Amino acid sequence: MTIPTDLTGDEVLRSLRQQLGADVALPGEPGYERCLPWNVAAPVTPAAVVLPTTAEHIAETIRFAAAHGFTVTVQATGHGAVGVGAGTILVLTAAMTRCEVDATDRTAWVGAGARWQDVIDTAAPHGLAPLCGSAPGVGVVGYLTGGGIGPMVRTFGLSSDHVRAFDVVTGEGRVLRATPEENADLFWGLRGGKSTLGIVTAVQIDLLPLPEFYGGALYFDGSEAAAVLRAWRDWSASLPETVNTSIAVQQLPPLPGVPDPLAGRMTVAVRYTAVGERDAERLLAPMRAVATPILDSVGLLPYAAIGAVHADPVDPMPIYEDQALLSELPAAAIDALLVVAGPESGSPQVIVELRLLGGALTREPQYPSAFCRRDAAYALAVIGAPMPDTADMVVEHARAVTAAVAPWTTGGQMPNFAPSHEPARAARVYDPETLQRLAALADRYDPARVLATGQVVRG
Repeated sequence: MTIPTDLTGDEVLRSLRQQLGADVALPGEPGYERCLPWNVAAPVTPAAVVLPTTAEHIAETIRFAAAHGFTVTVQATGHGAVGVGAGTILVLTAAMTRCEVDATDRTAWVGAGARWQDVIDTAAPHGLAPLCGSAPGVGVVGYLTGGGIGPMVRTFGLSSDHVRAFDVVTGEGRVLRATPEENADLFWGLRGGKSTLGIVTAVQIDLLPLPEFYGGALYFDGSEAAAVLRAWRDWSASLPETVNTSIAVQQLPPLPGVPDPLAGRMTVAVRYTAVGERDAERLLAPMRAVATPILDSVGLLPYAAIGAVHADPVDPMPIYEDQALLSELPAAAIDALLVVAGPESGSPQVIVELRLLGGALTREPQYPSAFCRRDAAYALAVIGAPMPDTADMVVEHARAVTAAVAPWTTGGQMPNFAPSHEPARAARVYDPETLQRLAALADRYDPARVLATGQVVRG
């Protein structure tokens, strides 16, 4: 379709609706409000919202944007939203929720709009499970293109290492399949490179024969933070890779879904998962003995209950994140964290978490990827809720928390954590060689820079 050159901007965008045969909403029109991301703190105000049901709808949108001077970005749930401006068309993949399980091959084909809970529910009747993240409400594709650090990462490795194939639309509007044998450079870059090299429309992943696990969380009163954190540091250092754990100092608001013993107070959560470990209960015993838990949810659980381990918030909310990766966790680092995030600190953060890494994460996969930060021993995540009257304080304090452990950090970050438009962030997420390769591939697959917006790597 040829678009007349004398149309106004809105008229040009309305012509996209006719060209696509898919739902397109402009500001003020019904459906536009669907662009509000899960992280409601991110200012998402695109020129138009496209709700595709096919890969060709996305390809047409990209070709249209290239012809009319727009950029294009993609969103499924908006957990990692960083903001979208008026010069960008937002592709909202929420309707592309295909999920088909091949129980014999132990794989699933998953559409770009599917959430992990969709895959969990489809795979569970077959005794199979996807290697998902801590929050089953997160979108599958965004999580995988960022690598994927889940609650069993030490046992099974990075979630994106279990991807077999992508269907992707490039910045030239071409629909391609990427596998280790077909468009192998795309396959490399889509695992860790976020949407730098295209908009993924579907992904094929391995499923694990994992109907259940031993896990959950122990919750202690915030007054026990020093004892619990110090004990967790010593205890976690020698765990086998069949066991995963993290610890979080939490200040959960009294909202629906937050258990009464945890709401409106500081608590400390010790998260725990164990797979194929006969001594799983015994291994956890030292942490149960540190203090009396106010809540103990650890036991033998179906994999479908994996979200209960971290119990991440479900409803949309404002979020500000910071992250640091640590090469070691000496006692001095725990003491430094207690000063800025412990019970006497006045911390405004909702969660300050330390996650044990290592194990299978450190091993290079059969097919290399753009994910770079496999060597970190621990990850520190700081998550706050920046309300209008506290936003500056939350941001500044988050920086103070990561600064407190600076002597032990690697200087790196992971693609799915602490999303930001900050230009220097890419150098924290990727090493120089990976940055250069991603930028060169982006120039090849998106020469008009249609996708050069959001968290992408460009030269």
